[in-house]
Amino acid sequence: RCAHECPFAPYFSPHEPHKFAAVHKVFGASNVSKMLLEVPEAERADAASSLVYEANLRLRDPVYGCMGAISMLQQQVNALEAELQAVRAEIFKHRSEHDA
Repeated sequence: RCAHECPFAPYFSPHEPHKFAAVHKVFGASNVSKMLLEVPEAERADAASSLVYEANLRLRDPVYGCMGAISMLQQQVNALEAELQAVRAEIFKHRSEHDA
């Protein structure tokens, strides 16, 4: 748990210690500190949220991590685009039959 003066305190709530625990386990506190310091101060909260997201995915899927989630989402987008194209073709077909 971070003390009030801890450099992580502004970005990791003491009420959600599991978030920092995941980030610490995956990246290590020293690396997290370095990464956050490389980001402009106004963007550090977003960077910390991203690190939490990445760490949780890496813990859930140690091999693919975020890339596994991105790949799965891309497959869903492709499937939905194909479904949308099929529905549009059906609508066009029915409109053509109705107008004829």
